[in-house]
Amino acid sequence: MDVSKRLRGLRERCGYTQNGLAERAGVSQTHLRRVELGQADITVSHLQLLCDAMSITMKEFFDDNSDADEIAAAFSKLSPKQKNLLLAFIESL
Repeated sequence: MDVSKRLRGLRERCGYTQNGLAERAGVSQTHLRRVELGQADITVSHLQLLCDAMSITMKEFFDDNSDADEIAAAFSKLSPKQKNLLLAFIESL
């Protein structure tokens, strides 16, 4: 798992800017930015602060359902007709 990508994805899904999440968690925005860019490592205690600020558990952080999240996001953008066609196609498999 790429912690930096996971952190950024969850932050964005929660609707936080880097600065907003860093302020809410009480961590440095500069360090958060460097972690998300893969330029710095993160300690367990800082990760816990960030998870708390995003109202998720550490287990949820490490439960990588990125494929499911990506599919759900794409599905939500479909029109009702497209959703029905896709579901019919899936059921035919």
